[in-house]
Amino acid sequence: MYIGQAAQRSGTTVKSIRHYESIGLLPAARRQGKYRIYDQHSVDLLMFIKCAQQLGFRLKELQSIFAGHPGPQLPWEQAHQVIARKKQEIGARIAALSQQHSQLVEFENSLEQSRLDCPLTSL
Repeated sequence: MYIGQAAQRSGTTVKSIRHYESIGLLPAARRQGKYRIYDQHSVDLLMFIKCAQQLGFRLKELQSIFAGHPGPQLPWEQAHQVIARKKQEIGARIAALSQQHSQLVEFENSLEQSRLDCPLTSL
């Protein structure tokens, strides 16, 4: 299939496909004349990339999964490692945001208490 069909089937854009090829995330398509020809494996890989991006993965992180892996199969062990790191990052962000939320509640309560203790009408 041509690049437009691959983009449509995978839910990406032609521009994205060309970019993924240029950074080595997607293997270069075979050519038929001046046209790029993609197979179902390429579409599956594009769908994987899109799904991973929607889950918060950056392209650099995805590149680390496929680095040095020329075969058609997904390098599962590498993918599991990258996913585990992403889960740790998200857990740390959740903890930091939870702490920030608690501090905001505390700050809000202290402001409310100050207002009750000393009502200033000019503020």
